Amino acid sequence: MAEMRPTICRVCAAHCGILVEVSDGQVVAAAGDRDNPLYGGYICPKGRTLPEQHRHAGRLLHSMKRGADGTHAPVAHEQALDEIATTLAGLLERHGPRSIALYAGTYAFMYPLATPMAMAWMNAIDSPMRFVPATIDKPGKGIAMALHGRWAAGPQTFAGADTWMIVGANPPVSRSIGAPPNNGAGQLHAAVRRGLQLIVVDPRRTESARLATVHLQCRPGEDPAIIAGMLRVILQEERLDRRFAAENAQGLEELARAVDPFTPELVAQRADVPADLLVRAARIFAAGPRGFAVAGTGPNMAPRGTLSEYLLLCLNTICGRWLRAGERVPNPGVLTPAFLPRAQPVAPGPGWGFGERLRVRGFTNTAAGLPTAALPEEILLEGAGQVRALICVGGNPVAAWPDQQKTLAAMQRLELLVTVDPEMSATSKLAHYVIAPRLSLEQPGLTLPIETLSTYAYGMGYESPYAQYAPQLIDPPASADVIEDWELFHGLARRMGLALSLAPAYPWISSGSAAEPVQLDMQRQPTTDELLEVLTRGSRVPLAQVKTHAHGHVFGEEAVTVQPKDPACGARLDLANAAMLTELREVASETEAITADHAYRLVPRRLPDVYNSFGRSFPLLVRKSRHNPAFMHPDDLAALTVAPGELIEIRSDYGTILGIAEADPGLRRGLVSMTHAFGDLPGGDEAALARTAGSNIGRLIPVDRDFDPHSGIPRMSAVPVSVHRHAARLDS
Repeated sequence: MAEMRPTICRVCAAHCGILVEVSDGQVVAAAGDRDNPLYGGYICPKGRTLPEQHRHAGRLLHSMKRGADGTHAPVAHEQALDEIATTLAGLLERHGPRSIALYAGTYAFMYPLATPMAMAWMNAIDSPMRFVPATIDKPGKGIAMALHGRWAAGPQTFAGADTWMIVGANPPVSRSIGAPPNNGAGQLHAAVRRGLQLIVVDPRRTESARLATVHLQCRPGEDPAIIAGMLRVILQEERLDRRFAAENAQGLEELARAVDPFTPELVAQRADVPADLLVRAARIFAAGPRGFAVAGTGPNMAPRGTLSEYLLLCLNTICGRWLRAGERVPNPGVLTPAFLPRAQPVAPGPGWGFGERLRVRGFTNTAAGLPTAALPEEILLEGAGQVRALICVGGNPVAAWPDQQKTLAAMQRLELLVTVDPEMSATSKLAHYVIAPRLSLEQPGLTLPIETLSTYAYGMGYESPYAQYAPQLIDPPASADVIEDWELFHGLARRMGLALSLAPAYPWISSGSAAEPVQLDMQRQPTTDELLEVLTRGSRVPLAQVKTHAHGHVFGEEAVTVQPKDPACGARLDLANAAMLTELREVASETEAITADHAYRLVPRRLPDVYNSFGRSFPLLVRKSRHNPAFMHPDDLAALTVAPGELIEIRSDYGTILGIAEADPGLRRGLVSMTHAFGDLPGGDEAALARTAGSNIGRLIPVDRDFDPHSGIPRMSAVPVSVHRHAARLDS
C-alpha cells in the first residue's frame, strides 16, 4: 500500500523538508510537504527526481575494482576494504601519514556523518592532508571573517530587513546564499512585495536582479572597486553608524583613506556602471536601517575574492548591521550546543600562515582550509611528503577542480585512488576502488549540516531554530552491496587497528566543537542513529525530541535575547587589515586591457536543474539539454555569425574547449557564461562530448598562475578568453 512519508531532500545544501510516496518498499513519487513549518510545501525539480535517482540504471549497486587493464569489475565491499586497508597501511609505513590525503566534497556535506567520520579517521592516522571545496568555491568568506573578526551575536537577518545587497549570487537558482534556504525565490519575492529595497551587483540580469531596486550590471571582476566606491560614498556623506564603529571597530580612518581613490566616476569607468546608480545603491544600503550585504561564488572565484568579502564585512560594520543587546536571537541553535550571544566583537585572527605548510608555492593552512587547487601538484611533485593516496568522498575532482589537465595527471599518478560514488563519474573511472554508497532514502538524515553553515559564513544557514530528523525509508535493492559513506572510514579503522574519536566537526570548523570527542567502541559497528546521538550530544534540543516531529519543527518556544557586551571585552572588528588594504591600493592603481586575443570574459553561473556535477545522468533533469550551454548576448553571437545551438571554440591562454552557443539577452556584452563541473574524461569526439556531457571549464584555468597567494584559488571567473565560430555544427 502506498504511503506518503516525510523526509529531507539531500540533493543540495537547502535540505528541503519534503514528502515521498513509498509503495512496496519503493519510492514512486516526491512532493512538497505542506506540513513542514519552514518549507511549507516547496520542492524544486531536483527533489522531484528522487524516485529516478533510486532506480537509475547507472547507479552502482556493488563496489568496483579497477583491473590491470584499466577496466572495472564488481567487488564485495568487505574485500575492497580489506585490500584498501592493506595498501594504506603499507603507504603509512613506507612514506608516513602525509602520503595519504582526503577530499571531502560537496556531497559529503549532505550526510551529517560523512565528513566527521572522515576527519576522525584522518586524525587517527595523523595526516594533515585534508581538503574541502571551500578553497575552490568561496574561500574569501572564511579568510575575510578571520581578518575582520566576527560579531558574537550575528548579523541582522533577511526577515524584517529594509534593504539587502547581493553580490554575485542568485538564490532562486543556487538556493544557498543571498536569501534563506527555504524557498529563496519565494522569500525574495515576498520581501520585495513588503517593501524590501534590493541591491544586486551582477554582470547578468539574473532572477534576483529582476527584482532589484538597483541592479549594478558591472564588468566581472570589479567587485572590490564597486564595494570600495560604496564605502567611500557612505563615509564621505557621513551616512555611517559612527557610534557603533567607534565602540566596536578600529581602523576607520585608514579605511577611509584606502577607499578615497574610488570616486563614483572612477568606479563607473572601471566597472561600466552609471556613477549615479552607484551612489544611489550606497545611499539605499546605508539608510537601512536593517539589512545585510552578502556575496556568492562569482566574486570569490574572480580575482581578489577575499578582498571583496572583506570589504563587504567593512560595509556591514560601518552601517552597524549586527544584532544589538536586547534583540531576539533568530536561531540560538537546535542540534548544536546552546550559546549565550553577546553584542560584542570576537577578535580577528590569522587568515593564513598556520598549520600544515604545503610543498607547493609556500601555501599554508587557511581559515578556509588547505588550498585544494594545490593538491594535484602535491601528488605530482616527487620527494619526501608526496601524496600517494587519495580518498575522495562526496566529490568529483576531475569535473569540479580547476585545471583538468593537471587534475587528470595527478589522479593517474596516485598509487591508490578511492572514491565513494553512486555512479561511474569522471573521477571514479580512474579510481582503483569505487565504493558504492546507500542513497539518501536508504539511510537516516538530519538538518545538522545546514545548521552549522552560520559558522562558515554570514547569510547561510537557517534564520530560525528549525530542525528535522528523517529516518531510513526504504532498503537498498535486495541484490545490492552498498554501505553508508561513514562505514568506509569505520571499516578501514577496524582493519588497521585504529581508534576513532568522533567530534561534530565540519570542514570549516577545523577545531571541531566545544564538546570533547567521544572515542568509539571499535569492537562492534555502531548504528547510524547511535553515531548521530554522539554527533549531537550537548545540543540545545535533544535529538530524541527532534525525532518526535516527523515534519520538522521550529523550536522557538523560549525566546533567547542578545546579552549586553561584557565590560571586560576589549576586542574590536578590524576595518584596516594591512594585507587587505595593500590589495585595495593595488586595485586602485591597476588596469586590465581587453585585447583582441582575449576579447571576452568567461564567468560562471548555475543551472536550476543540476547541482555541480550531480543530475546530469537523470533524463528528467536534462530534458532541455545534457550540456552546459555557452551563454552569450545575442548581439555578440550575431557579430560572430553564430546561431544558438552551434558550436563555438572558447580559448584561454592555457586551453581550448568547445561550447554550444545559447543566447541570453540579460547578459552583458563581451561575456561568456557557463556552468562549472560539466564534461567527462577528455578524448574522442570533442564535439559529440560537448553535446552529450558538456564542456569542462577547468581546462581553461591553470592553477599555477593568476592565483590567490593564500587560498590558492586560481582565477575561475572573469577569465580572459577568445571566442570563435567552430566549423562543425550540432545536429538539431
